[in-house]
Amino acid sequence: MSSQSGPLLLRPRRFEDERGWFMETYSEAALSRAGVHHAFVQDNHSYSAIEGTIRGIHFQRPPHAQAKLVRCVRGSIMDYAVDLRRGSPTYGRRLSARLTADGGEQLYVPIGFGHAFVTLEPDVEVAYKVSDVYAPACEGGIIWNDSALAIDWPVPARGPVLSSKDAVLPTLAEFDSPFEYDGAPLPQTWG
Repeated sequence: MSSQSGPLLLRPRRFEDERGWFMETYSEAALSRAGVHHAFVQDNHSYSAIEGTIRGIHFQRPPHAQAKLVRCVRGSIMDYAVDLRRGSPTYGRRLSARLTADGGEQLYVPIGFGHAFVTLEPDVEVAYKVSDVYAPACEGGIIWNDSALAIDWPVPARGPVLSSKDAVLPTLAEFDSPFEYDGAPLPQTWG
């Protein structure tokens, strides 16, 4: 199934009253109108206890490459989509967005982009849909602090909290991308 080629920042509408609010967190029709035509097959949910926890920069290689629809359901994160499509004029560049439980923003990360986030406070939960199942043999990543990516991570002075696996990922220069450029460069802003 084809899909729009770049990341999208989505702001689903909230309906508020004295009780609180209601929001559609997933609408196949609304995503289709935005150019997203993936069937999502799995929901993931993460909890990070400590502010400054970095998860990523992750992806899955074909044949189990994944598009993701990410939202923060508790607390706040800075979320990143990194262009990993071989031949792209925006290869290695990224877009970022602050996602908050209060705001309900969502980030669509298409196949061919690495995904990462850093928690901006303690006790953060992130939920995301993926377009293919988890396949350990296909997982990959880029090291979070690769200078070629020039990501200014908003982490506390003590530094980030990382998994042992995320601490030893390869650099972008060491990465042989399995993703092909589809002709659409990364947008300059979320427009």
